Amino acid sequence: MSTTTDGRSTRWDAHRARRREELVDATLRAIRQHGATVGMDDVAASAGTSKTVFYRHFSDRNGLYAAVAARVDALILRDVTSALGATDLGASQLDGDGSPRRLIAAAIDSYLRLVERDPEVYRFVVNAPLLDRPAGGDPAGQVTSHIAEQMSGVLAAALESAGRDTAAAAVWGPGVVGMVRAAADQWLTTADPMPREVLAEHLTDLAWGGLSSAWPTPSP
Repeated sequence: MSTTTDGRSTRWDAHRARRREELVDATLRAIRQHGATVGMDDVAASAGTSKTVFYRHFSDRNGLYAAVAARVDALILRDVTSALGATDLGASQLDGDGSPRRLIAAAIDSYLRLVERDPEVYRFVVNAPLLDRPAGGDPAGQVTSHIAEQMSGVLAAALESAGRDTAAAAVWGPGVVGMVRAAADQWLTTADPMPREVLAEHLTDLAWGGLSSAWPTPSP
């Protein structure tokens, strides 16, 4: 009897997980159609269901926001990892043209690509208009902290490859990501924004201006 019950429970859990993913997909469609300030009525309509169904699967709007943020987090990490030519934290390839500066440029550009490709979804995650905002705290903090961990791992690997102390990587990662996020937020509100490639180059120059001191200058 317990085996049957456990089997049914497992199937139900899998069904709930699939349904949650479908509802997150519908939320993303609604955000892209109606903008970052989309309301729950439009979200439910996009899914062809009711708000009650959403609350059954996510408890409240905070739960739905967290699920959407987790999806965006995964997309950014995938793109950053792909751009760095890495399979996991710190596994970046430093041979060939894999210089530390190129790695930083690739990570910055991959972040900006998502902002350019999906601006309303990015605004939804960063500004969290769906939430009843608590006092203090950053609703998108988990997303940017994961990206910062990725960047810190890449910098640590690059420093280690150069025979340097890796301790600074733990603070450089969050510093670079914070700079890029602030610039991306401003870029989205500019009436005539510069091309993404130009912005990425400016930010890479700024970041590398400080980070380059940690790597030895190539001999002539």
